[in-house]
Amino acid sequence: MAFGDAVGTCLRKYVDFSGRARRPELWWFVLFVSILTCFASVVDTIVFDTDRIQFGIFLFDQGPVGKVVTVLLVLPMLAVGARRLHDIGRSAWWLAIGLVPCVGFVVLLVFFCTGSQGRANTYGELPA
Repeated sequence: MAFGDAVGTCLRKYVDFSGRARRPELWWFVLFVSILTCFASVVDTIVFDTDRIQFGIFLFDQGPVGKVVTVLLVLPMLAVGARRLHDIGRSAWWLAIGLVPCVGFVVLLVFFCTGSQGRANTYGELPA
């Protein structure tokens, strides 16, 4: 799946938590969100004279443009994360482990890097 296809799919499935998503769909969308967030941070720094430039989605000190971008993209990020977990045969409730400091991030990173189940599972057919 190419960058544009992945971003288009994730935005089309804005709040679709059902089905499955392969690794490229998730990681291309993460790259898109990171680039957009960095761009928003630069705009905030130039236009609104904020002090810090944000790297990816990890710094929470945002200006107004960064806050708008975060609010608009949080649901599709959760949705593609849920579909990615479905692809490896796990429930979307595993996203909640991300709330556990340090450990949760590592567990989700391992899950998101795990290969797809090569067959249909509870969550649907293998995506093309």
